[in-house]
Amino acid sequence: MNMHKPLKVKLHLICYFQGKPFDHVQAMQERKALHTLLAKRQEDLPPRKMKDSYLEVILPLGSQPEIREKYLNVHNSVRFGRILEDLDSLGVLICYTHTKQEMQPRSPLSIVTALVDKINLCQKIIHPDCDIKFTGNVSWVGKTSMEVKMHMLQLHDGDYSPVLDATFVMVARDPENKRPAFVNPLIPESPEEEEIFKQGELNKLKRIDFNTASLLKMAPTAEERNIVHDIFLNTLDTRTVSFQSRKLPPNAVWMEDAKLKGLQICHPEERNIFNRIFGGFLMRKAFELGWAIACSYGGSRPFIVSVDDIMFQKPVEVGSLLLLSGQVCYTENNYIQIRVHTEVYNANTRENHTTNVFHFTFVSENEVPQVVPKTYGESMLYLDGKRHFTAVMKEI
Repeated sequence: MNMHKPLKVKLHLICYFQGKPFDHVQAMQERKALHTLLAKRQEDLPPRKMKDSYLEVILPLGSQPEIREKYLNVHNSVRFGRILEDLDSLGVLICYTHTKQEMQPRSPLSIVTALVDKINLCQKIIHPDCDIKFTGNVSWVGKTSMEVKMHMLQLHDGDYSPVLDATFVMVARDPENKRPAFVNPLIPESPEEEEIFKQGELNKLKRIDFNTASLLKMAPTAEERNIVHDIFLNTLDTRTVSFQSRKLPPNAVWMEDAKLKGLQICHPEERNIFNRIFGGFLMRKAFELGWAIACSYGGSRPFIVSVDDIMFQKPVEVGSLLLLSGQVCYTENNYIQIRVHTEVYNANTRENHTTNVFHFTFVSENEVPQVVPKTYGESMLYLDGKRHFTAVMKEI
């Protein structure tokens, strides 16, 4: 898409959003007065064009080496978890740009990440000593939600080459982040933009269909039931006549032995203005656990191929104990599908509540063992992982 007069910002995104200390109690008191600025209906807001929200942001890893350390991993490449944080921050900034009112010095909206629809990578290695350019704009708008498409490129020999494409869904809330709020409608200007907008509508319908067909709601298809039964038959011990006696096939790992867990204390350092933990921080922690699982399972360095279908179900409060559970749920050749489930533990009520489910697709340097479910619940995880993997492969 050709966008004229792009805003070029040279900054460290995480510092931009998280490096400004302030009194959260006072900030929330001040935001209450912004309720009067909210639109009563969407039709009262001026329409926007895609170019109105277009941003270019430079992460100067090459030209400003002092920020490089925070992005460096042990393999001398860029930590992808940091990129997830930056994409989350940029998505919020793009939506604020889309909804900005010229006469209002402060936005009455609270923009939060609702869903990471997909992030597909076309480069295995992100170099730590070359500048990175992020671009993005609002590509579709509902009543209170916005789809944001972002691209990441890296500078090599004077040219920027593509690294990844990302699609996020953000929602607008009132100043106190309690209720939905209307956002400016989006008007496509060209056949290309019409197609992009139409794709946003299709993405929404796909998400509804995928959720409707969830294995938590509906039985597996006939083909999927056959897959589960074939796995069951292939793991029966032929020396006995028993449904209980199971034997692991060659070059395979029981699913119950392909998991790791982690615990994160949610400190104020990672909070936003609403005294809740940044979504980007949660994504980074989940990704790093997923990467560790893929690394230990495959026995070699894994590379992220895709991130998809991250739903932010509940906010994470400061002081929470965040429990992360990661699981290899599907494998094929040298691909590893990882599911990371996060929940917060309330020490007072001794209850756990799910906050996020993350899906990561990794590729290993070598062919990996087949992961094999043993129980019915594990079989559903296996099928869900297979569904996500198949969807990712169609995209890339």
